[in-house]
Amino acid sequence: MKILKLKILTLSILLSSTLFVNAQDKMNILKLRTAKDLHELFSYTNHDVVLIAGHRGGMVTSFPENSIATFENTLKHTPAFFEIDPRLTKDSVIVLLHDATLDRTTTGKGKLSDYTFEELKQFRLKDAEGNVTQFGIPTLEETITWARGKTVLNLDHKDVPLKITADLLRKHKADAFMMVTVHSFAEANFYLTDNKDRMFSAFIRNVKEFQEYEKSGVSFSQMIAYIGPLVKPENRELYALLHKKGTMCMISAASSYDKLKTPEERKVAYISIANDGASVLESDRPIEAAEAIREFQKRGKSKEKFFGKE
Repeated sequence: MKILKLKILTLSILLSSTLFVNAQDKMNILKLRTAKDLHELFSYTNHDVVLIAGHRGGMVTSFPENSIATFENTLKHTPAFFEIDPRLTKDSVIVLLHDATLDRTTTGKGKLSDYTFEELKQFRLKDAEGNVTQFGIPTLEETITWARGKTVLNLDHKDVPLKITADLLRKHKADAFMMVTVHSFAEANFYLTDNKDRMFSAFIRNVKEFQEYEKSGVSFSQMIAYIGPLVKPENRELYALLHKKGTMCMISAASSYDKLKTPEERKVAYISIANDGASVLESDRPIEAAEAIREFQKRGKSKEKFFGKE
């Protein structure tokens, strides 16, 4: 009997260990079916989880920026959405690449726009340390196909004309899981004319820019507001104005706190962003940032339905 009990206990431990390992392989996903779901997820309620945004997907050794493999790796550690950088090839294929040139992030040389997509297939992406990876340059279309049912993509505005972006979103019926970065209310109005349900990441870094958006009539319920890269006293007024409109505020650490030398320094900075009142923390280090602010990640029941595992 003792031997039997020991065998059962051993089997239970092994089963539990297997389930734990499998759980680590699963991705955290955002379950969004409609544009209304997207608007609700990003609405400010005063008791929201601090959402993590992977700037260019994130930058981890062996995982290059603007890569589907990197997005998947991030989602294995934390729920997140991703700011990505669409650009046009010589033959007008939209691919993901931050720079106008290939040199920093790929094994190629020169301007992206000098190459057709077929020619780009010969190159491999590099990680942030310059190591060559096995991954090629992805198209925006394949990234959209991958993202459906998993996460949200935030399209930065590089060299792709607004109309081409709007046409692509309409073609893929992607308004449940896509948003577009706009640098002015004029850009926002262009997208809204194309589709009234569109979601934005808007640059609102001061009271003047807030007032310009308010006068334009753009709906604050369909945007998150990028308020800058720093925790500073001036943020308090913007939080008050934007939160009253139901708008989440985003601080991006990509150009600021991500560059601090030690994990300990960065952790203090990430926590300061969450304490400051930001609802979205954008980072080149989304896995590290998520771990730092884990205590802020207790989801309110109203939005629990949007979070899951795959």
